[in-house]
Amino acid sequence: MNKIVEVKNLKKTFTDDAGAFDVLKDVSFSADKGEMIALLGISGAGKTTLLQILGGLDRPTAGDVLFEGKNIAALPFRELAAFRNRNVGFVFQFHHLLPDFTAFENVCIPGMIAGKSRSWCEERAKSLLSVFGIERCRSHYPTEMSGGERQRAALARALVNDPALVLADEPTGNLDKGNGELLLGYFHKANRELQQTFIIATHNSQLTAGMHRIMELEDGRIVQQGTG
Repeated sequence: MNKIVEVKNLKKTFTDDAGAFDVLKDVSFSADKGEMIALLGISGAGKTTLLQILGGLDRPTAGDVLFEGKNIAALPFRELAAFRNRNVGFVFQFHHLLPDFTAFENVCIPGMIAGKSRSWCEERAKSLLSVFGIERCRSHYPTEMSGGERQRAALARALVNDPALVLADEPTGNLDKGNGELLLGYFHKANRELQQTFIIATHNSQLTAGMHRIMELEDGRIVQQGTG
């Protein structure tokens, strides 16, 4: 299979008034195209920091992040921003939809930032909203949508530029059990039908069912890997 991302000896150190502490400690793994990987660990294990580095939102203290062979850890900030827009989609615990734009407009915006034509962005957004069962919400503002609908719109937004990798950080954390399971069903649908590659961080082992691989992160290290 084709490797999307390869992480080599990743380390991240933060410093505060108490001194330096390592959040990530010699993390190494790879993800193949079309894989759906669960990153499992308790709060404070380093999941969010790892996703932020994988997505180019933060830089490692040491180590390499090879994205389709390119070391993004070494890219200048402007190139890194362009890289994120073209290659990585993000779904966070809170939807982060822009409140003054409709669901349809929110999904279109990353495509427009990437320089795609308005007609292309609108067709792509319409298609994705339909795939995730919220086409009826296209003219709704975030405050007019349920939590589950907002997260599905956030997933559509993450996919609009057909990214090589989608990173999701506790995407069901603010949802009830039913809506959480429904959202994860749409993640699986995107993986099957769109061949989308996902790394999904969660603290809940019950949400890892059906994942191709589970990586358990503990105290900044990957301590176990297995199939879902």
